[in-house]
Amino acid sequence: MLKPDQTVLVLIDIQGRLAQLMHEREALFANLQRLVKGVQALSLPILWLEQYPQGLGPTIPEVAELLPDLHPVAKTCFSACGSEAFLAQLTGTERKQVLLAGIEAHVCVYQTAMDLQAAGYEVEVVADAVSSRTATNRDLGLQRMHDAGARWTSVEMALFELLRTAQAPTFKEIARLVK
Repeated sequence: MLKPDQTVLVLIDIQGRLAQLMHEREALFANLQRLVKGVQALSLPILWLEQYPQGLGPTIPEVAELLPDLHPVAKTCFSACGSEAFLAQLTGTERKQVLLAGIEAHVCVYQTAMDLQAAGYEVEVVADAVSSRTATNRDLGLQRMHDAGARWTSVEMALFELLRTAQAPTFKEIARLVK
């Protein structure tokens, strides 16, 4: 199970024109917002990546505006683990459970999940907060990650798993987010 003192959220490449092409993008954007707000309510660290931002553009405003005190790590490699800056930030969190969200499921999310697992991290892919341009590629990416040992979760499942109890101080805030 996810533990609040061991979990970090990693947001992958939710950018510009590419984000607008995602399968079921409205639901994706809404779930990403819920996820970020919930993780913030739980005071968990968030790492944020952008793939070649000068070409793909910045992170969509719906997500970027929720992260005013953070700066994205720019990368050109598909796996976030190809970025020394990302690896330094991840190591600095001293956490071993990684929640992955973003795009595209079959490329950058998939390759990041594989590399994180190879490095000894527990990976949970937030299935309703990842997508690809086509449903087929999204499903293939999710299946390959699962087959390799990454677990699937959802925004609601992850947040309540991290919350643990309805008596937690942030319970009402989390419950409002997922309704």
